[in-house]
Amino acid sequence: MDRKPRWKPFSLLHSFVSWGKSAGWRSALTLASLRVRTGLGFPEPRVIRIKPRRARYAVIARLGNSSDMGVFHQIFRDDEYACLRDISAPRFIVDLGANTGYASAYFLSCFAEATVLAVEPDAATFKILRRNLAPYGNRGTALLGAAWSHNARLRLTAGAGGDTREWANQVVEAEGDEGRVEGFDMPTLLRMSQAEVIDLLKVDIEGSEVEVFNHTAAGWLSRVRNICIELHGDECRAVFLKALDDYSYELGTSGELTICRNLRARA
Repeated sequence: MDRKPRWKPFSLLHSFVSWGKSAGWRSALTLASLRVRTGLGFPEPRVIRIKPRRARYAVIARLGNSSDMGVFHQIFRDDEYACLRDISAPRFIVDLGANTGYASAYFLSCFAEATVLAVEPDAATFKILRRNLAPYGNRGTALLGAAWSHNARLRLTAGAGGDTREWANQVVEAEGDEGRVEGFDMPTLLRMSQAEVIDLLKVDIEGSEVEVFNHTAAGWLSRVRNICIELHGDECRAVFLKALDDYSYELGTSGELTICRNLRARA
């Protein structure tokens, strides 16, 4: 019996062209090949290697019920960080909530002189993060843990709204022996990296902005030049903007991101 493909050639061609123009033709070819294989009834692989245009090296993405391709889509197809490419000569970038490292790979590829500290609390995702940063050598450092208001033991929880995929994971402060995630405050992360200034602070930490940008932020915000943050709800936005009360900056947005450029203390 002839096997009938479950994909439509014209739909596949349209998707290929769209991906090629945005994320690059090599990534488009990888995804088109995957759609053809699964359309013909072959099993979907657990992971793929895919080379986006805005990254120097290919990255690994988990398939199935993973959020990896959703993150890939935001960073490499939608190019949400395009507005940051004109930042003047960043030397040190901190990626809080680094996930699988796509944002870190994007920054390392855009800024040839920069180094990145990528912080991620989920152990399984951290393994993918390390693999994706490995080609960049000592320019990219992966740290298993999470940013917090103080050094503490935290635990990982599923995201709000029933989303159990990796990009929705949250951390909360642990009680007793249940803490398996190391929480670091920003001064500790700065000491560990031996950096005086963070040229770009990227933050996507699923609500932990309330902890990181609470009253303790006054002790380290003066060492940050630019911030790119995804704010999760009204409370997070209020706490974040309150922390910046004593600073002047240029405010912008890109997709779900809030961008604060050229932070400087008010006279």
